[in-house]
Amino acid sequence: MTEKKPAGLFPTKLVAIAAVAGIVAGAAAVYVNQTMSGNAVETADAAQCEGSVARAEALTPYLKGDVAAMIPVSEPKLIQGLTFQDKEGTPMTMANFADKTVLINLWATWCVPCREEMPALNNLQTAAGGEAFQVLAINIDTGDVEKPQTFLEETGVDALGLYRDASMGVFNQLKREGLAFGLPVTLLVDGRGCLLGSMNGPAVWDGADAKALVMAAATGS
Repeated sequence: MTEKKPAGLFPTKLVAIAAVAGIVAGAAAVYVNQTMSGNAVETADAAQCEGSVARAEALTPYLKGDVAAMIPVSEPKLIQGLTFQDKEGTPMTMANFADKTVLINLWATWCVPCREEMPALNNLQTAAGGEAFQVLAINIDTGDVEKPQTFLEETGVDALGLYRDASMGVFNQLKREGLAFGLPVTLLVDGRGCLLGSMNGPAVWDGADAKALVMAAATGS
């Protein structure tokens, strides 16, 4: 099979500028009420996510090259309470993706590095998506569905589906938990909903490094 050149290969300077632009745009667009999780939540995370830190550490050799910016989780963290909708407006949560390793990516049409990433995320889903793994790209544009839907159609992003949170509640929750600082933000979550790693800023998600990481996470190898 002919080797396909990964989408989204940015020059170093462009990546740096785009990452800053995404962070600034996210900071300008989002108002967050800062709160801290209580001990009860932390205890629940530890109980339900036993072994997740060790699993994240096992993935450390894969955090290189295009995905070197992903930070492995250092304490048990359950990603729960995220509410969003599908294209038809049907309410969804992470429970809809139970038993799958999920790469959660938050994006918006006004975020330049997000727009650059979408074709690569689409390629990753095409190459690696299935019963064990899924890319879950959640759009946080406010307003109706037309703008993000048009963007996906015009760019040929056809494998991801359209998931949305027009309230930006998903972003705000992740920011309160210290996981999101701007856009794009990406989380790697195991089949129990436990965080394995997080990344702020863009990456080449259809490159060899990203594919190796998600396959290792999905198979536990």
